[in-house]
Amino acid sequence: MPFLRQAPGPLAQGQRAQDRSERADFLFDKQLGIVYNTIMKRCQIVIDTNVLVAALRSKRGASYKLFMLISSGKFTIHISVPLILEYEDVAKRLLKDIPLTEQDIDDILDYLCAIAQQQQVFYLWRPYLKDPKDDMVLELAVTANCDFIVTYNKRDFDGAERFGLGVVTPKEFLERIGELL
Repeated sequence: MPFLRQAPGPLAQGQRAQDRSERADFLFDKQLGIVYNTIMKRCQIVIDTNVLVAALRSKRGASYKLFMLISSGKFTIHISVPLILEYEDVAKRLLKDIPLTEQDIDDILDYLCAIAQQQQVFYLWRPYLKDPKDDMVLELAVTANCDFIVTYNKRDFDGAERFGLGVVTPKEFLERIGELL
């Protein structure tokens, strides 16, 4: 649309709300005098351990693509100390089956710790789900106010919807964020 322009720069402190058309996250249609808000909320997610395992085993699937998009800004992942310890335990048990070294696993986990939002879980609902390790993922997702738990074991999270959480596979999540058509 030739009438739409993206306004330069963010609002300066003290600028009035009517000056929103000057922000980079708004589009202003001069002909119609309409300001469009272009801010998109990033999805907040927790990634179940089985998705990490699938990504480590193969570079061809949705899990691998999901991990390759972690720093894209399209979503935010949340972690906790217990989840990272589970990732580490499971990943290192796979070393004989995957073409990675222990140092590679440590580097991947360090990267996840650096880029993810770290959460402390102060309350427990255990047992809520069948598997206590799944309870840990659910508790993290609720604490972090996440939108989704990304897992291949959707049945294991029956009841998560009561907490306002969606439970999706990596492929379904990638479709939701426009990375798979």
